[in-house]
Amino acid sequence: MHDPITVAKAVASLGTSLLRVNRGLMVKGNRRKPAKTLELFEAEYCPYCRHVREALTELDLDAMIYPIPKNAKRHVARLVKLGGEKKIPFLHDPNTGVKLYDSEAIVKYLYEQYALEGEPVPERQILTSTLASLTRAKFGGMYAVPNKPAQKRLELYSFEASPYARLAREVLCELEIKYLLHNCGKTPGGHSDYYPPEIRHEKMKNYMPGTENRRKFLERTGFIIMPYIFDPNTGVEMCQSKDVIEYLRKTYGA
Repeated sequence: MHDPITVAKAVASLGTSLLRVNRGLMVKGNRRKPAKTLELFEAEYCPYCRHVREALTELDLDAMIYPIPKNAKRHVARLVKLGGEKKIPFLHDPNTGVKLYDSEAIVKYLYEQYALEGEPVPERQILTSTLASLTRAKFGGMYAVPNKPAQKRLELYSFEASPYARLAREVLCELEIKYLLHNCGKTPGGHSDYYPPEIRHEKMKNYMPGTENRRKFLERTGFIIMPYIFDPNTGVEMCQSKDVIEYLRKTYGA
């Protein structure tokens, strides 16, 4: 169970999700997965980056995340080498060689390249995305903090609209930790995905997600609770926002 402080933080984070209630929650599906992992340079607070992250959740696509918060240093050189500018969001698709900066162009590309045939490209709706960012302005994910590098990239199971996963992503951004993001959005029409994870785990023995990334997550861990991280540098695997955040700050904060 979550502690009261984490619940309070998640309730504050929920405001961001409600402002974007139609985005980054459910999986629409994809016609194919990229053979090579997509690379996204972004920042958790950025409203333009949110539009891209929402699309990745909706398409059930993984991506290597390179956080670029304000005052960032760790991944800036790679960003500039690949794209030529220190701007976010920036997408690199090693499968096609495509490199894009503009969020609308990135989402249009992702949908045209990977979405199911005929799936319309969602509008950016920058007003609500900006308001969503403002609700998190005092909580984190905007500025880099002193940090230590992770030699091997971490993995995070998350989905964009999750208020609990957002808390972990904010800390990963602040600490400039590169990680492989496994987007695990909810199944359209799948009511079991909306039950608390404890009920699914204890009462729904035959639970099987309707989306590929959730099925892989369930096969790996035996349950679905997000955020969930795997750190190959220490062998640690854990869920629950409070524990994940404390671990990240203790291990990689300077």
